[in-house]
Amino acid sequence: MSQSVLLTIARASIEEVLQGQNSINRIELIEQYPLLSEPIATQITLYLGNKVRGISKSKRAERSLLEDIIYNAKAAAFQDENFDPLVTSEYLHATIHLTVYSLEGELSHQSEPILKE
Repeated sequence: MSQSVLLTIARASIEEVLQGQNSINRIELIEQYPLLSEPIATQITLYLGNKVRGISKSKRAERSLLEDIIYNAKAAAFQDENFDPLVTSEYLHATIHLTVYSLEGELSHQSEPILKE
C-alpha cells in the first residue's frame, strides 16, 4: 500500500466534514488493502505553511488503521482545542503529515497542499 493511499484517506476524511457528506468507501478500501483493517495507531499533524494548524494522535492501537486515520484527520482539523475548526480556505493550503506507529517502527508521510502558495 502506498503512502498516497493513506494521505488520500486523511484528506477525504477532512473533506467529508467540509462538504457534509460521506465519501469514503470503507468496505472497498479494506478489500483492496487488508492492512487497513489491522489495529495501528497514527498521528495527523496539519500545517499551514510552516506552522502547526492541528494535531491528533492515538496513544494506542485501538482502532483499525483506516478508522484511526479518519478519526485523527477529523480531530486534527476540527477538534484541536488550540485552534478554531479548519475552514475550506485553510484546508486548500494545508499540508498533512501522517505518522503511522507500526510494530516495525514509525513511518512518516507528508502530503502537498491542494493549492500552492
